[in-house]
Amino acid sequence: MSEPYVVGVDTGHTGALREADHLLRALAAELGLPADVLGCTHHVRDGRRPHTALSFALPSERAARAAWQRLTETGSGTPGDGPGSLLGAAFGEERHGPDELAAGAAHAAAEHGALTGGRAVLYPGAGAVTGVLTVGRLLEVSAVDRVTVLGSPEGAAPEAELVTRDHVRPEWRDGRLVLATMPAAGGTLVPFEVPDPTPCCADH
Repeated sequence: MSEPYVVGVDTGHTGALREADHLLRALAAELGLPADVLGCTHHVRDGRRPHTALSFALPSERAARAAWQRLTETGSGTPGDGPGSLLGAAFGEERHGPDELAAGAAHAAAEHGALTGGRAVLYPGAGAVTGVLTVGRLLEVSAVDRVTVLGSPEGAAPEAELVTRDHVRPEWRDGRLVLATMPAAGGTLVPFEVPDPTPCCADH
């Protein structure tokens, strides 16, 4: 899976990943992005303090250009941050906003564009990945390419049951969308990332 048209956005968010997820969804809705958009969060460690930036991979240059124009033409407000909140944006070689935030947006876009980094929040099939399902079913209905298991070099068996906890956040690794899991009770698996509000940049 390769999405070459990526728009990066950086609001300087330093709160919990759950809040970053909410911001990403709200921004996707505000921009009117298509249902097949792939939206990710990214750790940014450059600049004054670590924070989280966002990226959106669109299915066409036209869709990406439309998103870019809406970001840059509607001023500096971002959903949920109140009027006048600043953002940085990046699309290809174009930059918008304060230098530090524009650089963070460019970092997010570059990682996502190369498929080497990014934690996917919006992705095809994400709405179907709830409750308990087998690894094989997860791979069938979603954009996830591979499921790894902590301590196991072979990865997860297709028949293994995954207790999703309704929180599945795969990450880009070497061109593949990979979900990291760990063993749980009764021989099941659970996603390695737990659905809690720990600040994304705490102790980094």
